[in-house]
Amino acid sequence: MYQDRHDAALQLASRLGAYRGQHPLVLGIPRGGVPMAHCIANALEGELDVVMARKMAHPLLPEYAIGAVNEGGWTYYSPFADTLIRSPLELDVEKLRQLDLIRQRRAQYTPTREPLEIRGRLVIVVDDGVATGATMVAALQEVRSRLPRKLVCAVPVASHESLRQIRPWVDELVCLQAPAQLEAISLHYRQFAPVSDAEVVRCLQASCRPAQKSQQKPPHAPQQEPPQEPQHEPQTTRVS
Repeated sequence: MYQDRHDAALQLASRLGAYRGQHPLVLGIPRGGVPMAHCIANALEGELDVVMARKMAHPLLPEYAIGAVNEGGWTYYSPFADTLIRSPLELDVEKLRQLDLIRQRRAQYTPTREPLEIRGRLVIVVDDGVATGATMVAALQEVRSRLPRKLVCAVPVASHESLRQIRPWVDELVCLQAPAQLEAISLHYRQFAPVSDAEVVRCLQASCRPAQKSQQKPPHAPQQEPPQEPQHEPQTTRVS
């Protein structure tokens, strides 16, 4: 069990240590993946940015993912989406709703610049955990379509089924824990407070300043989510 996201990020950074000095681009999936990506980017002497993807929820069961959509509009649907949705119109409505949220958050997170260049770079995509795999697959498709030199997915915990879905999209998959039964991501952390949009913005702004010590925690909010599919197989998989 991890103490918090910072603890999980440090453990991932240790496993990714071979990439230090290669100036990797570390992309966090908002919101929970961004503070972790901030820590990893500092540890590896890389750059931080976000990759925008959002879960598409069942209209009557908001916590149940029927798929995910990324910033380019590419959509991944759950194998069971057709059996759970009464009309294709429901899927279209939910997709448009999530795309609107993606546009809003992109404008909020990086209002004065375009996303950082991916082509030809070593790219590491980070989230705080993967349950169904839908959001991560959508994020990886967005990154893969922009032609990175190498694409790595790094997560502290994931379900076996999600790892199976992710592997074809990446060159390397680093997952520290893959329990046989994954009930909830939060159960693998002692502290799993929600991450706010304000914290995401602070992490991105901090990453533009001079390099900070890799052990420094990312800033926290006050107390109070048409390219073609890849045809290659991953080169390396590391799952503890």
